Amino acid sequence: MTRPDFAFSTRFKVRYAEIDGQKVVFNSRYLEYADVAATDFWDWSGIGAALGEAWTHTEFHVRHTAVDYLKPFVWGDTIEAFVRITRIGSSSLTQRFELCHAETGALHTTIDMTIVNVDLPTGKPRAIADDVRAYLEALPATS
Repeated sequence: MTRPDFAFSTRFKVRYAEIDGQKVVFNSRYLEYADVAATDFWDWSGIGAALGEAWTHTEFHVRHTAVDYLKPFVWGDTIEAFVRITRIGSSSLTQRFELCHAETGALHTTIDMTIVNVDLPTGKPRAIADDVRAYLEALPATS
């Protein structure tokens, strides 16, 4: 499936352990889905192979996440998670996740997540390196 403004997606199934007593995906699991999709997104981007140490020394931590639950997923659904970068700031970036039902295409959940590049020893924000920024800005469907 394709979605306007997204060059990347990944798929996974809802597992029994992810549903709650109401037989729908438990709310916190949606952030786990975003984490899985983000990991696949970074692999797809090729940034690690292209930038090597510059990327491995870049450390993003989640700063803010907004989740809009439009329709629940249930056990056995296949989710197609679409991911793109919507904003690149001086030390942070925002990713947009749209979780859709893989068979019907229905949008079930949107997640906007802001992550901040930090200096690990101090925990303070650090500017995104120029080469990392240039690579991110060149990714398809980054706006």
